[in-house]
Parts: sequence; structure tokens; C-alpha cells
Amino acid sequence: MSRRPPKRKASGARTTTVVVLRLYIVGGAPNSVQAVANLEAICREHLPDGHRLEVVDVLEHPQRAMAEGVLVTPSLSKLSPLPAANVVGNLSDRDKVLLALGIKRAAATR
Repeated sequence: MSRRPPKRKASGARTTTVVVLRLYIVGGAPNSVQAVANLEAICREHLPDGHRLEVVDVLEHPQRAMAEGVLVTPSLSKLSPLPAANVVGNLSDRDKVLLALGIKRAAATR
């Protein structure tokens, strides 16, 4: 009598690449507020389970911004996965942001 090995249950867990982002802003400046809102919407839609976002206010951390070469705000840096990318502005050009993040936009959402 031969025994079959037990079937493994599909774990349902998928490997998710976490996108690490850093957004440099200036307090409550209109472009900074808009950049935060735009980025949160993009992350909610395209990276619901796979992102980590750090928001750095250059008014509170000017030395950090200078050390990291940030000259213009708002400024988004994609730190990982590589390649790294930067986008400057209020992030309203969604296609540009998605391209920088390495996200292919589905044809149905265009």
C-alpha cells in the first residue's frame, strides 16, 4: 500500500516588496499639504500592503535635509527597492510618480 504525501495547503501568503519612501515637506505649505494628500492616495491605491512612508518636515530637521541633499520641497525619494528615484513637486502628476516608483499602471485605470 502506497501512501501519498499530504497535500499542502496554499498559505495564501504572497511575497510583497515593501517600497520605502521619504517625503520632504515644509510644514503646512500648500504644495506640501497637497503632496502628502496625493502620495497617500497613490499609496492607498497602488501600494496598500507594501509601503513604508516617512514624512520629514525640513523646518523641524533642516540639517537632515541638507545632509541628504534636499534643496527643493516637496521632494519624494524612493529609497528601495532599487533603483532609487526622486520626484519634486506636489505629486499631482500621477503618471510621473508611478513611473518613479516603478509601478505599472493598469490600462483600465487610465
